[in-house]
Amino acid sequence: VQLQASGGGLVQPGGSLRLSCAASGRIFSINAMGWYRQAPGKQRELVAAITGGGDTNYADSVKGRFTISRDYAKNTVHLQMNSLKAEDTAIYYCNANLRTGWASSVDNYWGQGTQVTVSS
Repeated sequence: VQLQASGGGLVQPGGSLRLSCAASGRIFSINAMGWYRQAPGKQRELVAAITGGGDTNYADSVKGRFTISRDYAKNTVHLQMNSLKAEDTAIYYCNANLRTGWASSVDNYWGQGTQVTVSS
């Protein structure tokens, strides 16, 4: 299983970016998908997640600015980030909670991370 993230980059404060992550490989079913981030010197934290049923969860710091969505047919998750702030600067990691077979356990998989830098 691979998670391929894309869409990071450099943006000015107040700007927008859209991250995407596609899961591929031996996938039987995907429960939740989400985005985490890790800033220098800080622990990795949840940014946003979306369940198989479409329920979403956001970190308080991004509520009202970020929107997570999912393309179930393409095993893809997106994160639309608006009104970006300097404190959003971090490496963003895609995460998927999935099964590789009907009898397999549910395991966590991570993408390679994509850098988001918010600076003027």
